[in-house]
Amino acid sequence: MLQFFRDHDVLISTSIDGPRDLHNANRPRPGSNSYELAVEGIERARAILGHERVSALMTTTQRSLQYPEAIVDEYVKLGFDTIVLRPISPYGFALKTQLKTGYERQAFLDFYVRALDYIINLNRSGNFFVEAYAQLLLKKMLTPFATGYVDLQSPAGAGISVAVYNYDGDAYATDESRMLAEMGDKTFRLGNVHSDSYEDIFGGALLRTLVAASCVESLPGCCDCAFQTYCGCDPVENYATQGDIFGHRPTSDFCRRNMFILKHLLKLYHGNDPFVRELFWAWIQNRPASDLTQAYAAPV
Repeated sequence: MLQFFRDHDVLISTSIDGPRDLHNANRPRPGSNSYELAVEGIERARAILGHERVSALMTTTQRSLQYPEAIVDEYVKLGFDTIVLRPISPYGFALKTQLKTGYERQAFLDFYVRALDYIINLNRSGNFFVEAYAQLLLKKMLTPFATGYVDLQSPAGAGISVAVYNYDGDAYATDESRMLAEMGDKTFRLGNVHSDSYEDIFGGALLRTLVAASCVESLPGCCDCAFQTYCGCDPVENYATQGDIFGHRPTSDFCRRNMFILKHLLKLYHGNDPFVRELFWAWIQNRPASDLTQAYAAPV
């Protein structure tokens, strides 16, 4: 499979939630060796595909909240130069274990701020390391260029910039749509490659509805928001958390989370630390900040 992926230019992504004990607790399996299997798979994939073609994602659970520094350190230890500080999703297995793994929105935001501060200081000490969600938001705020990130598009990229094909041939607008289907809700099933045409799947009523429900320029609460240009709307998350694809901004975790992080990044950018400003530009341009560390480095 890896040789096929190499020959056809396929990228690999897996899950690493942090150090061994945390990852194994988050992702229990017989043998309690989820971490060991993941690391083994990463090393095998890198050997065939190349180091830069293998990435990892972490999910922040209730257990994760007290270990932001250890999680970042684990990614550095495994040879990654990027991390996405990602909240737990309201889908699939995560929803079933919400009482054990869930938390309030502010708890995640406190975790995010603490982890981001640690990452900035890591860069200050000479180790170029990127928080990828901040990188996306900064690029949207400070440049005229698109990021291609599905949840921050208008209309949302669900079914337009991304499609997920399940093992049975069913096509879904997003991976989150597929997770809902695994729980018995096939609301966002676009069709099936064995029985439906391309035009039916990607030009049908469902996809047109998703487009109409995710144009932030016309959504109540988004159309007059100062952060409209930098943000987006996720109709699948709206449906999963609020029962409506259009969503309700005053009670939306997606909205409040993005507004908080956008404001925090702007506060850091316009603060009194020139290193942070230059580092953010280095993240946007995806270039090592070795010259910055020489100019601004201070003991951590």
